[in-house]
Amino acid sequence: MPLKQSIVVLGSGLALFAATPAWAEEAPAAAETHTVIEKVGEGLASFFGREIAGLRTASGEKCDPETLTAAHRTLPFGSLVRVTDALTGNSVIVRINDRGPFAGKRVIDLSKAAARELGIVGRGTARVIMSLVARN
Repeated sequence: MPLKQSIVVLGSGLALFAATPAWAEEAPAAAETHTVIEKVGEGLASFFGREIAGLRTASGEKCDPETLTAAHRTLPFGSLVRVTDALTGNSVIVRINDRGPFAGKRVIDLSKAAARELGIVGRGTARVIMSLVARN
């Protein structure tokens, strides 16, 4: 399967080199602008790290904790979601590429990169507000 190579610049200024299958949409870059379509929920967010790196997600792509992706129970794969920390107001835009979380009352499971951008790695979880967005 051909790979699409790209450089993703995160909001922190960190650049990642990524090779993804051609059919997989790139994680949203921080410099892009987005329009909120609708609020899709709120609740507790958690994150995953290296323990599942390389495993296949429900969408078929390999799990990479260093991309801005997330697992949600029902949103379509490829959906872009702005996740906002209700405590700090920090937000990150992620692409849904997996199903879950299935633990407790969590509503979204973020990649470690997304959790880092959101500023919740030290806390482990955070109360978040999720909004579906579209690229401008």
